[in-house]
Amino acid sequence: MHRFGQEKELALEFPCDFPIKVAGKTHATFEVRICEIAERHDPAFSADKIRRNQSRTGKYSSVTLGITATSKEQIDMIYRDLKSCELVLWAL
Repeated sequence: MHRFGQEKELALEFPCDFPIKVAGKTHATFEVRICEIAERHDPAFSADKIRRNQSRTGKYSSVTLGITATSKEQIDMIYRDLKSCELVLWAL
């Protein structure tokens, strides 16, 4: 039984494909910086696997990264680095 206020841990088997969606204001280096972070944590990462979107007005951009996750710690470190990047508004 799941109680209110308790987080339910996702059961992942590593290694696995793990998508991460990242959004920020459109900027010339947004995608480059996001790829640098992904490559730092996943040496097998390829920018060819990115899915790109832009807001209707062009003010915001988002990318979905295809990461090969090897541990929960790796995923946590990627999110930490993405969220500390000044170009990132959010990462899911």
